[in-house]
Amino acid sequence: MMSNPQKLPREFYARPVLIVARQSIGKILVHRTAEGEAAGRIVETEAYRGPLDLAAHSARGLTKRTAAMYGPPGHAYVFRLYGTCWAMNLVVANAGEPHAVLIRAVEPMRGFELMAERRRKPVASRELTNGPGKLAQALAITGADYACDLCGDELYLTEGDGKPVKVGRSARINVDYAGAWATRQWRFYERANRYISVTPRD
Repeated sequence: MMSNPQKLPREFYARPVLIVARQSIGKILVHRTAEGEAAGRIVETEAYRGPLDLAAHSARGLTKRTAAMYGPPGHAYVFRLYGTCWAMNLVVANAGEPHAVLIRAVEPMRGFELMAERRRKPVASRELTNGPGKLAQALAITGADYACDLCGDELYLTEGDGKPVKVGRSARINVDYAGAWATRQWRFYERANRYISVTPRD
């Protein structure tokens, strides 16, 4: 890890959703809370390009739930996943364009014991952060972080270690209801990383 990792500027998020989703692989997601700091290296993302994208929450238009996605880039869109846990997205592109990048999995980097305690799992378990709901619980990301500014000092992304990342692509997970949109190759993941939520078929 870099000793003083650089926090990503708003310009990183103010780009097309597929670019941000791809380039988020290898970046570090950091959450600072009263309990301490926990961080994970992003190893899996999905791009959602609403409102035309029928897999996106914004396909239903502007609502109280999706309002953050219509705002400026570089904020968090946090939502209830299956009514049981939270999931986090990066709001990207331009204000008024409800595009978001779902963080599907991270590899723990800092705050191992804190994450293990929150997840009630062993420190070395891949179950710690190998899914959107799991990583949110491990990093203590909740509805209180809805619309949080990712350029602030509590929840943010930093540069990774600079090492090359081998990125794979596939269709998104659990969006069969979206018709032809379900086949879009808009899921990105680091090849051979043990924290990937679903084992790739390639």
